[in-house]
Amino acid sequence: MSKPIIPHLMQSARSIGHVVMALVLLVFSLASADPAAAQYNGAPNTRSAPVKAFPEQPGGMFGTPQKLDKTLPLYLQGDELIYDNAGSRVIARGNVEIYYNKNVLTADQVIYDQSAQTLTASGNVELKEANGNVIRADAYTLTDDFRDGFVQSLSVVTRDDSRITAERGERREGNVTEFSDATFTACKSEGNVPPLWCIGAKRIIHDQSAGTISYQDAELKLYGTTIAYMPYFEHPDPSVKRKSGLLAPSYGNSNDLGFFLEVPYYFALSPNYDFVFNPRYMSEQGVMWQGEWRQKLANGEFNIEFAAIDQDSSDLPTNNPDLDGWRGSIETHGRFSLSSWWSYGWNAIIESDDSFRRFYKLDSVLLTDRVNDVWFTGLGERSYFSAKAYQFGGLLVNDDDETESLVHPVIDHNYVFKDPVLGGELRWKSNALSLSRSDIENISTGNFVSGDMNRFVTEVKWRRRFTDAIGITYTPFGELRGDAYQINYEDPTNAAANLDDSFLRGLATGGATVSYPWVASMGSTQHVIEPIGQVVAHTSRVDQDFLPNEDAQSLIFDDTNLFETSKFSGYDRLETGVRANVGVQYTFQGPVGYARVLAGQSFHLSGTNAYDDANSGFNPDSGLETDDSDYVVGVYLAPTDVFRVIAQSRFDEDDLSLKREDLTAVVSYGPLLAAATYTYGEVFIDGNGVLPGDYETQEDILAYAGLRLTDRWTLTGSIRYDLDNDDVLTDSIGLAYLDECFMLSATYSETFITDEDRDIEPDQVVMLRFEFKHLGGFNYETNVVDTLGGEDASALTNP
Repeated sequence: MSKPIIPHLMQSARSIGHVVMALVLLVFSLASADPAAAQYNGAPNTRSAPVKAFPEQPGGMFGTPQKLDKTLPLYLQGDELIYDNAGSRVIARGNVEIYYNKNVLTADQVIYDQSAQTLTASGNVELKEANGNVIRADAYTLTDDFRDGFVQSLSVVTRDDSRITAERGERREGNVTEFSDATFTACKSEGNVPPLWCIGAKRIIHDQSAGTISYQDAELKLYGTTIAYMPYFEHPDPSVKRKSGLLAPSYGNSNDLGFFLEVPYYFALSPNYDFVFNPRYMSEQGVMWQGEWRQKLANGEFNIEFAAIDQDSSDLPTNNPDLDGWRGSIETHGRFSLSSWWSYGWNAIIESDDSFRRFYKLDSVLLTDRVNDVWFTGLGERSYFSAKAYQFGGLLVNDDDETESLVHPVIDHNYVFKDPVLGGELRWKSNALSLSRSDIENISTGNFVSGDMNRFVTEVKWRRRFTDAIGITYTPFGELRGDAYQINYEDPTNAAANLDDSFLRGLATGGATVSYPWVASMGSTQHVIEPIGQVVAHTSRVDQDFLPNEDAQSLIFDDTNLFETSKFSGYDRLETGVRANVGVQYTFQGPVGYARVLAGQSFHLSGTNAYDDANSGFNPDSGLETDDSDYVVGVYLAPTDVFRVIAQSRFDEDDLSLKREDLTAVVSYGPLLAAATYTYGEVFIDGNGVLPGDYETQEDILAYAGLRLTDRWTLTGSIRYDLDNDDVLTDSIGLAYLDECFMLSATYSETFITDEDRDIEPDQVVMLRFEFKHLGGFNYETNVVDTLGGEDASALTNP
């Protein structure tokens, strides 16, 4: 029989779900033992941190707290219901079930003692909460105002299968909950096999008003064996989003740094700003002082991160006296919104020298440039505006410490007219640039001098598309462009070589693109063959010898720009004369596979070939320097979901020899995922702004593979190999374990990069990472270059 019980009992029992949740809340709070959970989550955090192996669930592992509707009745049913008027008790026995707000409490017996004002459930007590948690106990007693109470032989299974057990749980003073002989684990276990890990403590106390959880006589066990003991520790409870305190330490070992240790301390200063102080002790270098300030405002957020050390140069591999004394860096990032369309921000690093951050592992050793910027952008329905200021500094071996370039600023504006013009689309595009640099090589003297360049470019582009009755598509287009330049070079060693000049130049472009797709359908497959032809007529000649080239040096001719009206990558170089671009595209679409192949060639018909100019400051062997260009081919294949290939090739127009190749292949089959990228061609080394760029042929391969050995173990590896010099640049191998409650990864990596002037040496590193679900992670990193089987380091790095 199911019916509402007497009002007083209903008033007491209807919050059983509340009380049981309050009693087990302390153990539940282990979910926030991860130190990262104590950090402010609003401001940006640029500190590199490992991705969590266990994704967060909405509302935490126990779900979103229920909002009980107190107007709903509580229903009770059982085999027997006894009213003990003399003892002022109501007793329900046999398959007792209480239903309230989608929470179901079952027990062998429930006694409500009206005189003692207590409610006791006993015998196979189980509470099934609406959010999926299951709580079991031998006996459960609480006062009818729910201020105090206790649970015996408590067992909780949360919705994510975490498990909590305790001999006794007691709530007192309406605020403090204490568990005795309690354990917590997020791991599953069967039979008498202990879980992979668990935490046990003699006493666990949750002080709700203080927002703290403390542990006394706590142990961390692996498969039932104690591996760590702490007489006392404390952390915030789940309701506390931010609280000052120590975060998880990190450890490591390096040849240059020695043993190092970081113990961060988190300062929760305000709801919208905080500070992390994380000094690093290094046995070979001393103490490096580090910290990060993060703040969130109404319209954005920013952070400031610093690192500094009082350097003893005798501790450095090169013993460079110029690095003696204080060294350090300040890093800051910010992003703010002015409205839904306008935003601004910055990314900047100020450093004492360009080897500090890489030597102390704050940056990757492979970093080649330091780029700082301030930006302001706006995006409208038909327009775009961007203003950016840059500071560039080189980190390569041949870069001088004083070498830098400043862009102050570069401004771009694009606008698409709403109404058609002559039936087609009209675009207006403008660019303004102000730049200064200190590493320009004077063409007359060969000296490196300082220079300034100011440039303004504006252009309008029109195009319209027609399709005739038989399917031929015509796309006529026209472009007008005007440039204004002011350049200045000052050579302190030769005044006669100074240059100060201003000039205007313009370019007119017209042409059309014609394509005729032929479509054939065969069953469930479709084949499309599409010949494409394009004629582009520019102004016959524009004098651009020995002029600055800051943004058009990375000229790569391939299938992606075959039909572009200009194949230059920037504004400083103009395509001139008349050019014809032709090609054919084949596309296959089937029920499973897909393929697209585009092959073509470009022909210079008349006027000046701007790509055949040794003084233009870009690759003189781009494939466009002759009247008949090299052949370009782009292949995009996905025959199945298992295998994909992208290949972009350039072949010599005379003998079809390979001039450039970018090939990427990806295989994903069952437990195997593998990818490889092969690159062959000429790469830009240094153009110095005026002289032709210095290019050299390079050939390398980058490969990655991952193999899932079992449902829990994964093996990965990667390598980057320089085929020209027969050298390995970087490689790594990793082994990872992941189950429902624990993650372990071990990675061995090598880098073979040397820069003696910047204290950068080849390195071998072992990294270990553990993560316990709900408890956070542990990281250890060690340099093993001198400890691999006792071998000499030079034998490892110079085979």
